[in-house]
Amino acid sequence: MIEYKKDLNESQYEAVNFDQGPLLVIAGAGSGKTRTLTYRVARLVEAGIPPSAILLLTFTRKASQEMLRRASLLLDDRCENVSGGTFHAFANTMLRRYATDLGYDRNFTIIDRADMENLIVMLKKEMGLGEKDRSFPKKGTMASLFSRSVNKVISLEDVIYDDYPHFSTHMDALGQLYATYALHKNRHNLMDYDDLLIIFHRLLKEFPDIRQHISSMFKYIMVDEYQDTNQIQADIIYMLAGENSNVMVVGDDSQSIYAFRGAEIKNILSFPDHFPGTTVIRLEENYRSVQPILHLTNQIIDQAAYKYTKTLFSRKMGGSCPRLVMTPDENSQSRFIIDHIRDLSLQGVRLNRMAVLFRAGFHSFDLEIELGREGIPFVKVGGFKFMDSAHIKDVLAHLKVIHNPDDSVSWNRILLLLEKIGPKGAGRIFRDLKETGAGHRGLEHLKLKPTLAKSVERLTSLFAALDPESMPIAGLGEHIVEYYLPILRNRFDDYPKRERDLEQLLTIMERYSDLEAFLTDMAIEPPSNSIEGTFSASEPSDESRLTLSTIHSAKGLEWHTVFIIWALDGRFPAMRSLHKEDETEEELRLTYVAATRAEENLYFLCPGQAYDRATGLMLNRPSRFLEQLPEGAIDIQYTY
Repeated sequence: MIEYKKDLNESQYEAVNFDQGPLLVIAGAGSGKTRTLTYRVARLVEAGIPPSAILLLTFTRKASQEMLRRASLLLDDRCENVSGGTFHAFANTMLRRYATDLGYDRNFTIIDRADMENLIVMLKKEMGLGEKDRSFPKKGTMASLFSRSVNKVISLEDVIYDDYPHFSTHMDALGQLYATYALHKNRHNLMDYDDLLIIFHRLLKEFPDIRQHISSMFKYIMVDEYQDTNQIQADIIYMLAGENSNVMVVGDDSQSIYAFRGAEIKNILSFPDHFPGTTVIRLEENYRSVQPILHLTNQIIDQAAYKYTKTLFSRKMGGSCPRLVMTPDENSQSRFIIDHIRDLSLQGVRLNRMAVLFRAGFHSFDLEIELGREGIPFVKVGGFKFMDSAHIKDVLAHLKVIHNPDDSVSWNRILLLLEKIGPKGAGRIFRDLKETGAGHRGLEHLKLKPTLAKSVERLTSLFAALDPESMPIAGLGEHIVEYYLPILRNRFDDYPKRERDLEQLLTIMERYSDLEAFLTDMAIEPPSNSIEGTFSASEPSDESRLTLSTIHSAKGLEWHTVFIIWALDGRFPAMRSLHKEDETEEELRLTYVAATRAEENLYFLCPGQAYDRATGLMLNRPSRFLEQLPEGAIDIQYTY
C-alpha cells in the first residue's frame, strides 16, 4: 500500500484522491506536478481501474514514460500498461485504425518540418510562383505561415495580416500554394505534423460513432502542461471526455509562453466554462527555490491581467534577495557574470549548477566571446536538432520510400543526391516510377537515357538488394548507410562528425522490429542529441560546463544560480511585443518562468543603454516588469 498522506502535501493529496468529474490542477512552478500525476496514476490502478482505461497525454514521450516508470516503482508493472504518450502519437495511433474512414490509406507517411519545407519549394517551382522575386517568403517562412494558420485555427489571410503584413502582396499566390500543398498531401498519402491533430479532430467531429467508441475506451483522462495546448488539442479533449467528464488537466497559466506555436492560454483559463462543475485545486508549495526568490516571482506574476491567483511559498528559508544589476554596457554585463561564476566556483558550486538565460539567442554573443577568452567551458542550448540534419534526413528518405513508394518528397530528396539529376529530372523519374507500380524497386524497370541510367545505377542496385520483409530494420539501415557514405564524404567537409551521427542512427534502429513504428517515432518524437545538437566552447563532461539557454528552452529546468541577461525594456520584454496586450502579458510570464528556474541565487542584469536600430531609439530603462515591483522585492546594484 502506498502511503499517500505521508508522501504528499495536502493539495497534492486532494488532487490524487479526486475521483469523479472534471478537475483543474493549477500547479505553480516547482510544486510537484509530476509527482501528483504519477501518484494519481498509481492510485487509480491500485483502485482497480484497468490501466488501458486510463489515458495520460503529455507533450513529450519522455515525460509520459517517466511518469509511468515512477508509477510502476510506486505500485507495480501494471502502470506501464496505461495509455500514455503525446497528443500527436495518440492521434497517429487512432488514425492508423480509422484513416480509411476519411479516405486515407493506413500506411500514410508522416513528413517532418524539413520535408514539409522541401515539398512547398517543389510545388512553388512547379507552379512558377515567386520566380526571381526576392520579396517572396522563403520556405521556412511559408511553412510557418501554413502551420500557424492550422494551429491557431485562423485563415491564412489573417495570419499574414497579423504577423507578416509585408507579404500581403503575395496573398493570392500563397493561398494557391497552400491549397496545392494540401491537395498534394492528400493524393500522395502524406500527413505533416499538424495534420495528425487536424485529421484526428475531423474524425472525432464527423464520425460520432467512432468518437463514442474511442471515448468509451478511457474512463479517466489526464493531460499534462494544459497551458501549452492549442485550440485543436483542447477540442479533442472536450470530444473525448464523454458523459462522465473524468478529465484531470494539470498546468500553470503563469507558465504559458508558447503562443508562437499556437498555444492558447484561454484553454486553461476557460476550462471550468467548458466543463461545468470543475473542481480547482492549487499546488502552491514550492520545493525548488528559497523564499526570497518566491517573494519576487509572486510579485512579478501579480502584474498579470488574466490569471489564477496563487501564492507560492517554500519551507527553504534563508537565501539572499534577488538582484537587479545595472551595468554600463553589454561587455560589463558579461564581465560581471564571469566574476561571479569564479566566486561561486570557489564556494563549491559546479558550473553545471549555473545558467545564463536570455530572451533571444543573439543576446549571449558577447558573453560567449568572453567565456571563450577566459577558458570557461559552456554549452549553448540550440542549434540543429538531430532530425533536422541533412545527412540523417538523407538516410531516412531511403527507408521512407520503401514504406510508402508514393512519397514524392523522399524520392525527390534521394534523386537530387545523384549527379546530373536536377529537380526536373527527379520529377520525371518519380512520375515514371509511379507508373511501374513496382515500389522502391521500380528503377529497374525504367528506360532512361544512358547518362541518367549511369547516375541511378548504384541506387538501383541498392534497392534491388533491400528486402523489408526479411531484413531487420538495422540491416536495411546498414545497407543504406554503406551506399550513402561516398555521397556524405563528397557533400560535407565535416563528414567524420556526421558519420558518428549515422552510427547513432543505426544504434537506434536496432531497437525496432517494425519499419512503420521506427519511421513514426522518428517523425513524432525523434532523439534530440547529435553532433550538431549544441554549440559548445569545448567538449568537457556535463559537470564542468556552464549552461547558456533561451528561456523557452529552459522551461522545466532548474539551477542553483541563474543569471538573466538583457533585462532591458525593449530587449526583454521584446520591443515588438509592447504594442499588443496579449504579447506583453506573455513577456511577463516569460520573465516569471526565467526567475522560477533559480534555487538559491537570482540575478537580473541590465546594460545601461543600447541603441535599437529598428526603431532608432536608445533603450535605457530596466524591464517594466522589474521597475514596477514594490520596494524590497529586489535589490538594485549599480556597477558604474
